Amino acid sequence: MLDPLSAGAPVLVAGGRVTGRAVEAALTRFGATPTVCDDDPNMLRPYAERGVATVDPSEAIQCIGEYALVVTSPGFRPDAPVLAAAVAAGIPIWGDVELAWRLDAAGSYGPPRRWLVVTGTNGKTTTTSMLHAMLTAGGRRSLLCGNIGDPVLDVLPEPAEFLAVELSSFQLYWAPSLQPEAGVVLNIAEDHLDWHASMAEYTEAKARVLTGRVAVVGLDDVRAAALLDSAPAPVRAGFRLGVPDLGELGVRDGQLIDRAFADDLALLPAASVPVPGPVGVLDALAAAALARSVGVPAEAIRDAIASFQVGRHRSEVVAVVDGITYVDDSKATNPHAAEASVLAYPRVVWVAGGLLKGASLDVEVARIASHLVGAVLIGQDRLAVAEALSRHAPDVPVVHVVTGEDVEMHATPGASVTHVTQDESDEVAIGTRVMTAVVAAARQLARPGDTVLLAPAGASFDQFAGYADRGDAFAAAVRAATR
Repeated sequence: MLDPLSAGAPVLVAGGRVTGRAVEAALTRFGATPTVCDDDPNMLRPYAERGVATVDPSEAIQCIGEYALVVTSPGFRPDAPVLAAAVAAGIPIWGDVELAWRLDAAGSYGPPRRWLVVTGTNGKTTTTSMLHAMLTAGGRRSLLCGNIGDPVLDVLPEPAEFLAVELSSFQLYWAPSLQPEAGVVLNIAEDHLDWHASMAEYTEAKARVLTGRVAVVGLDDVRAAALLDSAPAPVRAGFRLGVPDLGELGVRDGQLIDRAFADDLALLPAASVPVPGPVGVLDALAAAALARSVGVPAEAIRDAIASFQVGRHRSEVVAVVDGITYVDDSKATNPHAAEASVLAYPRVVWVAGGLLKGASLDVEVARIASHLVGAVLIGQDRLAVAEALSRHAPDVPVVHVVTGEDVEMHATPGASVTHVTQDESDEVAIGTRVMTAVVAAARQLARPGDTVLLAPAGASFDQFAGYADRGDAFAAAVRAATR
């Protein structure tokens, strides 16, 4: 078979958006001949205008045997028709991360980088950002990339010793050769089961970060902790909120302690972590574990956390008005993340709903019930949230914000319903109208000392352009209602 990265090798690029652009540029740089495939003609037009070959999916399937390789964007499920055709024809399929790994390992961009990889159901972005800050504070040249922003392929031409890489389960599924210098699995909970065939497949994808020199897992998470004994990495460590044993990082007497890469080293005060709640301490421990595994000193870790700023839409305080705190955690796009967010506050009016992606909420709602003083529910799967609340928090008042398209759907017994309508001539987006109604309902439920928390437990694409759009709409509605 033709070497898929040899000069002139024909490669099909599945997906023409951000990842596809990075893949096409890298393939062209090293002499392969890419053809870009996308079911949206608008995505293909810029490539065609630059003289890059393009093809629609049906044509790609018909001629799939002509390609030496398919490089797919992470959003493509394994059962996507073009990928299924490639499997049937015996054509290898890589993701953009697999391509980046192979090119970097081959020295295509100079000396190979040392990859430090973060994955998990929740906390990936914060942990990866903390890790990058720690490396930088320690005088190490680090590039932040992957699911967090720039594709790995886009940053490889830049000089660096380390890559601080956030990877999703989709990206890891398509990166079977990856063996990072060090990798961490923060936690594993139900998510993306509409993409993966099972929890076992989802977990297997996450575990690919544990195949390098150092494997780190969150010991307080049962599924993540179970991966440590079978990890092939020669160096294995864990982190926990409690007092650490030998080979672990943890918390003792209010200090983050390293007993994995030092005998007994105090790193920083737990109170200095700027992310609220236990989840912030866990993220800092995970980042510190990776940083310590490559020799970053405690002082640099402490300095990095002292100046660390939490990213947008991640437990971001929007306003404090009349004793009520409004928090945008729109990035909490699954039940596990929403649970961690709610548990950071004693009394919460919970704004939840959206697309649950096949996940259930009963376990998480049972754990947060004592923190809830009200709930405002939105989106396509709001009834699933309402039903979990009725089972595990029946005394919590619930308001459904219902748009015109689901006005006929029944709310749970005893719940209030706010209707949001929009005609074709109305220029105000439905998402803006939804959040205006949400904030109005939340203000009726909240009392001084409470937190109105947008932690939806679901994806946003039913009513918004993305989680950032959802968070921005919430923040704008808060400002409009409280000024």
